[in-house]
Amino acid sequence: MKLTVCQIIPTLVQGGAEKQMSLLAMHLDRQLFDCHVVALSHSGPWESPLRQTGVPVHVVGKNWKADPRAWLRLTNKLRAIKPQIVQTWLFAANSYGRLAAAQSSVPVIIASERCVDPWKSGWQGWIDRWMLRYTRCITTNSSAVADFYAQRGVPRDLFQVIPNAVTPALGSLPRAELFRRLNLPQRKYVVAAVGRLWPQKGYTDLLWAAELLRVALREVWVIILGDGPQRDYLQRLRDDYGCQDAVRFVGHRPDARELLSSADLVWNGSLYEGQSNSIMEAMAAGVPVLATDIPGNRDLVVHQQTGYLYPVGNVNQLIRWSSELLQNPQLRSSMGRQSVQRVEQHFSLGRMVSAYSELYHRLATEGNVLS
Repeated sequence: MKLTVCQIIPTLVQGGAEKQMSLLAMHLDRQLFDCHVVALSHSGPWESPLRQTGVPVHVVGKNWKADPRAWLRLTNKLRAIKPQIVQTWLFAANSYGRLAAAQSSVPVIIASERCVDPWKSGWQGWIDRWMLRYTRCITTNSSAVADFYAQRGVPRDLFQVIPNAVTPALGSLPRAELFRRLNLPQRKYVVAAVGRLWPQKGYTDLLWAAELLRVALREVWVIILGDGPQRDYLQRLRDDYGCQDAVRFVGHRPDARELLSSADLVWNGSLYEGQSNSIMEAMAAGVPVLATDIPGNRDLVVHQQTGYLYPVGNVNQLIRWSSELLQNPQLRSSMGRQSVQRVEQHFSLGRMVSAYSELYHRLATEGNVLS
């Protein structure tokens, strides 16, 4: 029996959860699963590849935090699709989606938590716990996320840890081509940082690190890929630090993975994470990563083998290890090779899709959906 699975997510923008959900939906075995995707608020760049691989995409059009009409449209959509399994992703979809799925008598309801979320207030935590009555399982990408929610009253045994996946790198972009695409003069070293420009990502520390690295080595570019609400503030901070001639904010780019592959190092300054897609993409490209020593990053970076883990806020340690790696191409190459091997062994797309497929069939069997 083919199972109909409906993935519900707030949007289809270029975020980590959106990417993992889309990769899963596009690569589930079509002989075993009929997969639909519902965007709760609005669509985004992932709609096109989903449709190109034959995955139907539906947009509900939620406009406000509390939008009863959107919930009713979602409920009607689920009744029309008639899925045996609904999986929801991120807080808004976990809330609206689980309630709509229960109202639509969906047999198996799965939530997905993707990050340590200290921003959640008391009422949001209450909603998370209240929705447990409808929830057969909660998937997450990291044991750190499961532990975080367990400390807030969500039973640990509800969680199924399925690591994120990364597709193989397509090769390394020649350094001269990176400079050409970004219209930059050539320099000896390139450091990249990737992610949304907002407080969680720790860019204030990375900008100070960029200034120290510029003073120490001179011939260096620090390329920041991504956009977000802090962009204007961070650009002013860069200028205040005096490193505007070493740091470039290049925004969202469709060739971000190619640019990443041409870097000597990748920096991560996150204060908290679930499981960073940008770290995984850097590792897949054979680029050493220097990341904050937080639970989600520890699942990816093996300290002194594939990169370095430095204490949050310890910019001096970040600079010491960065300078060491930039001036030691043999060590960079060795760490890069071990990074590629680690990704291939533990974070392949095939492993992720297989884990979800097995989970769906197990829960469907336990719920007598397949009988």
